[in-house]
Amino acid sequence: MRHGKKFNHLGRKSAHRKAMLANMACSLIEHKRINTTTAKAKALKQFIEPMITKSKTDTTHNRRIVFSRLRQKEAVAELFRDVAAKVGDRPGGYTRIIKLGNRLGDNADMAMIELVDYNELYNAGKVAKKSTRRSRRGGKKATTVPPVDTKASNEEE
Repeated sequence: MRHGKKFNHLGRKSAHRKAMLANMACSLIEHKRINTTTAKAKALKQFIEPMITKSKTDTTHNRRIVFSRLRQKEAVAELFRDVAAKVGDRPGGYTRIIKLGNRLGDNADMAMIELVDYNELYNAGKVAKKSTRRSRRGGKKATTVPPVDTKASNEEE
C-alpha cells in the first residue's frame, strides 16, 4: 500500500536523500544540465523548482530558506544572480527531463535534467512575437493599378 507516500524515497534514509538532492541541485545550478536516473531526475525536479521560484524575489529570508536546503554558498549566489535573472518572466516549469534510454551496466532508466532557459537548441527558434490584433472586419483593401491602355501605347510607336 502507498498510503501517505507523497514523494519517492529513492531507497535511502531521509538524511542521505536530502544530502543527495542538495548535491544534485547544486550540480544542476552549476552545470545547467546533468545526467542521472529518471527517478532521481523526477525527485530533483520537485526539489529544485520551488527554490528557483523563491530566487525570483531576492530577499534575505528567501536566501536563507534556499541556503538551508542547498548548503553551498556559491550555488545559492549563482541561483539568485544568474538563474533568477534568466527565468524571471517564466511562470514555472524551469526544468526539463529528457529520457536517454537504459544504462549499460545495470539497465537503469537514464534521463538528462536541464534548466529550460539555458538550452540554446530549443530556444534558438523562439523569436519575440509581435502581438497583432485581428479584427472581424476585413483588412485594408488592396489598391488596384489602373489597366494600361494598349491602343495609346501602340499609337506612340
